[in-house]
Amino acid sequence: MAKSDVLRPIDATVRRDAKTILRTARYGALATAEPSIGVPMASRVSVATDSEGAPVFPISQLADHFGALEKNPRASVLLGEPGRGDPLAHPRIAVAGRAHRVPDRDRNHIRQRFLARHPKAALYVDFADFAFWRLEIEGGAFNGGFGKAYEMARDDLVAPTDHGFQKIEHGAVKHMNDDHADAVALYASAFAGRTSGNWKLACLDLEGFDLTSGDDVARVWFDPPLESAEELRPRLIALAKQARSETVR
Repeated sequence: MAKSDVLRPIDATVRRDAKTILRTARYGALATAEPSIGVPMASRVSVATDSEGAPVFPISQLADHFGALEKNPRASVLLGEPGRGDPLAHPRIAVAGRAHRVPDRDRNHIRQRFLARHPKAALYVDFADFAFWRLEIEGGAFNGGFGKAYEMARDDLVAPTDHGFQKIEHGAVKHMNDDHADAVALYASAFAGRTSGNWKLACLDLEGFDLTSGDDVARVWFDPPLESAEELRPRLIALAKQARSETVR
């Protein structure tokens, strides 16, 4: 059977399902080319995403895969929770591309997004031997379960970026968590089906936002996506009103 006979066509639902795994994953398997033996080696890493949806992860210089990426940046990351029962029945995605160290000008933004997902990592991410890396997605293989295989292009997986949006993100997240915790809880209940837990807003992008409660992560999508930072406040207000009306029903 030819590969093309196995792959399914990609539509908006498939793209969103694949992006949801990218946005909500807390860890993954990073595969790099091990210089000493010349074969791929995999290691578990804690992950978050940047505004575009690219995986970001801190690595210590003491780790073999740090040196491997310095010599050969081509890498892939496998993401997806196995869940109960047969692990092959659960969706997962492998994204591939080139990994690069996050430059100093972007480090604080990436650090804030990562710690919103992994607050305990504050104990070590600022050590001198740690650096954040970002995987520039070139494509991916999405498996939605048995018989649901998709070959994803970069444009299927990444979101538009707006540097103006990035500048306001941290302040907006803090404001929502400090002053509008009730709205955040409504978002979790109405749009993510999470009726219990201490939910907080973790990060925002033009396509939606991530919520966290302990180790649980949920994604809420803007429909349609935002086009600029100026649209954020009215959209969040509209979502809160919608959530309240649905709760009353």
